[in-house]
Amino acid sequence: MWSVPVRLSAGPRRGLSFIAGSQKSKGLDDNTRRRRREGQVRGFDEVPHSGSNGWINLIRFWREDRFRSLHKHMERTFNTLGPIYRERLGSHESVNILLPADIGEVLRSEGLHPRRMTLRPWAIHRETRQHCKGVFLKNGTEWHADRVLLNREVMVSSSVHQFVPLMEEVAKDFCSLLRRKVEMGGHGDNRRSLTLDPSPDLFRFALEASCHVLYGERMGLFASPPSLEAQRFIWAVEQMLATTQPLLYLPVGLMHRLHTPLWIQHVTAWDHIFSDAEARIQRGCQRLQSRKPSGAKGELSGNQGHSGGVLGRLMEKGQLSLELIKANITELMAGGVDTTAIPLQFALYELARNPGVQERVRRQARESWTRAEGDPVKALQGAPLLKGTIKETLRLYPVGIMVQRYPVTDIVLQNYHIPAGTLVQACLYPLGRSKEVFQDPNRFEPARWVKPKSGQLEANGEEEVRAETGPGAGFRSLAFGFGARQCVGRRIAENEMQLLLLHILLNFQLSAPSSADIETKYSFILQPETPPLITFCLL
Repeated sequence: MWSVPVRLSAGPRRGLSFIAGSQKSKGLDDNTRRRRREGQVRGFDEVPHSGSNGWINLIRFWREDRFRSLHKHMERTFNTLGPIYRERLGSHESVNILLPADIGEVLRSEGLHPRRMTLRPWAIHRETRQHCKGVFLKNGTEWHADRVLLNREVMVSSSVHQFVPLMEEVAKDFCSLLRRKVEMGGHGDNRRSLTLDPSPDLFRFALEASCHVLYGERMGLFASPPSLEAQRFIWAVEQMLATTQPLLYLPVGLMHRLHTPLWIQHVTAWDHIFSDAEARIQRGCQRLQSRKPSGAKGELSGNQGHSGGVLGRLMEKGQLSLELIKANITELMAGGVDTTAIPLQFALYELARNPGVQERVRRQARESWTRAEGDPVKALQGAPLLKGTIKETLRLYPVGIMVQRYPVTDIVLQNYHIPAGTLVQACLYPLGRSKEVFQDPNRFEPARWVKPKSGQLEANGEEEVRAETGPGAGFRSLAFGFGARQCVGRRIAENEMQLLLLHILLNFQLSAPSSADIETKYSFILQPETPPLITFCLL
């Protein structure tokens, strides 16, 4: 793969000099300015890089298919150049960092309205189709105004808890479907176990749960066979993600004007996603109108608010225009399928090949479920290892492999001056597997994210992995982003995944025909090269 040697130059270049005297610094304190004058802080042009010509780098990436293994490329480059490096790909330039202390410095410098790189392919689609943009594609005060209103419905715990019964209904239906499959096609004693690839059903679960929460309606995806409508939507999301990655580094405006095949594939996928969302939003509006008492204005009566999903809550409040509601609901729906289903694939496989971990998580989940007496919110709150399982899965297999920010002031990282406005990327895949950051990083251990209570440590015959606490701990788990700009669907996704794991562990014993590491590929999100097989045995 590395047939073309990477240029490991860190020498100064005239065109990008930010050393003292060449550009006025903004935001550096007096001590740092003094250190720069004395040569103790190195200039931006001295940051190690993997090649100064962005277009040659891009051609090399295409020729060697490095985009498909971008996460591995980052890991190798950090191993070669150290914990900070600059990379140019076409017209795109970034500073990539690895260590929690540096990530914390960047995130503390993000400003009141954190900004990340605009996905131009998505933005041009919205502009040419005259769709409003959701918060994912906005920056500045416009982003902030919309995000505050969305947070009240999808990020505040009390609001999200109202939707947990909708998610749990789908999780239970998934387990019922899986149980039927085991009973009909199982093997072993009394046909109680079945080995299969669960990924198609996990995608259906993610789509069904997202639809139920966002629109307040079921899609009926656990029917056999699944509807053509659902299969088309999943195809559209996968096509959109697969075509996004190559378009990021190409002149997308030109691709649009020339109607290139890649651009046509991309916009066709988005058009289908928006068409599906439009139909569901129209049905949701009709249901909400029919539920209101004649002549009533304002809130829905009784407990009807959550039955209309997030759509119903936003329309009830009336603080966002219908077009903005459509834009944000569509983004949430498109972003809630693969990014939920794929981590669940990894989580189930890791639990299957780590039976001791699986049993500890199951024991805690079962005890919590009993204490909660069927209340799903209380059951999740009493089983922190379920949340730890998700965090540990995303440490090893982050769906999005970068967190991006543009610092609003000059900062110093690894003793290099980074000017305000520079795109800085925290690289999550190499972060999660770094021995400098994590104890025994290749070991799957959800307990590393759970601070043990006094007297509750278990003797399991293995050396305990310390809890992830202390300096920098807040910047070690960033799969959902950070702060005001973190993933707007985070709380929904966390609850969906934890509820499904809860009910799977209550009903099935998991094992893996192979314990080999999963080979991964990057197609705008990290996913398995081949979905792993898992054996489900009825309990």
